[in-house]
Amino acid sequence: MPAARLLVVEGNTAEARARQVAFGGQVASEGYAQILRELFPGQVSVDICYPADPGANLPDAGGIDGYDGIAITGSSLNIYHGGIEIAQQIEFLRTAFTTDVPIFGSCWGLQLLTVAAGGVVRRNPKGREVGFSRRIRATPEGARHPMYAGKPAVFEAMTVHLDEVETLPEGAQLLATNDHSKVQAVAFQAGRASCWGVQYHPEYPFREMAAIFRRLRPSLVAEGFFMDEDEEAAFIADLEHFERDPCNASLAWRHGIDGAVITKSVRTREIANWIEWQVGPGRSRRGRV
Repeated sequence: MPAARLLVVEGNTAEARARQVAFGGQVASEGYAQILRELFPGQVSVDICYPADPGANLPDAGGIDGYDGIAITGSSLNIYHGGIEIAQQIEFLRTAFTTDVPIFGSCWGLQLLTVAAGGVVRRNPKGREVGFSRRIRATPEGARHPMYAGKPAVFEAMTVHLDEVETLPEGAQLLATNDHSKVQAVAFQAGRASCWGVQYHPEYPFREMAAIFRRLRPSLVAEGFFMDEDEEAAFIADLEHFERDPCNASLAWRHGIDGAVITKSVRTREIANWIEWQVGPGRSRRGRV
């Protein structure tokens, strides 16, 4: 059976990608491609495109139609600031909506899908949500939705975002929520494309979150997340320890997290379910299996 062809859409500019790498992280799209390959070894092939880059050579509708699924990364951009690097991403997605290729978005990916489909994103009046998003709860619709098959009804997830969805696209289903951001997960149809999105990052390993915290220093102290830089450094060290020893019970207790974050197969369940329930059936429908 031929491997499923997936396209990962990088949300960051080249400058932002370089900055994340400088702090010990990965380019977001490369990390996303890596987790897709790890979850489905030998079953997927992954290409990456960079619509935020000047002169990006992006596939047209015919090129997009050759893929079996599209995944969109996070980004340090704010969609309400506008600019060519954002406009190109919105236009790319609106082209994708003319195909029946299923789309999954994490964080910025959710926000980008929302705006491209007619919804609204704003700066969250409660401020940043970072580290572990607490007590995400599936809605009644979410509890029945295949995105959350095998996921706890209430869970924590790795997250970092300043912005949130204010107004959903017409017909969207709210699948998960928490006390910080009402919209934590959605599903909707945009044109011919089925779209799933989450506000958190099921694709992140602990080491990537540690790099993000290093990159955001010292702003997180100023925003009140830590008393001082020593406390922040200790938190980063804990994230790095989790990467080496994810089953450390004392660290899990200290940070109030459980298997929904620690266990890779549960942490990434939304992505795996997207492949199973969206990408796979779409391939069958097109006669590619």
